[in-house]
Amino acid sequence: MDIVAVIVALVIGAIAGWLAGVIVEGGGFGLLGNMLVGIAGAFIAGLLFPRLGLGLMLGGGVVGAIVTSALGAIVLLVVINLLQRLFA
Repeated sequence: MDIVAVIVALVIGAIAGWLAGVIVEGGGFGLLGNMLVGIAGAFIAGLLFPRLGLGLMLGGGVVGAIVTSALGAIVLLVVINLLQRLFA
């Protein structure tokens, strides 16, 4: 993986994490936290969505990667919020 791919993954993760933080109430973790949530969301979406039959419906390219990552990050933030409420 070259430096350009790393930068693209970080930018897509940052955008997806920011979108998820905006959509999910109380889900923002700052820029670095949102980047990590977006990258983790992309990983979750990559594992979860093909098993649900949603892998090809979201399209490809940068926009598809952002949408997929954002949806995965939203799932992650909802789970984090539920766990925080459960253990708080």
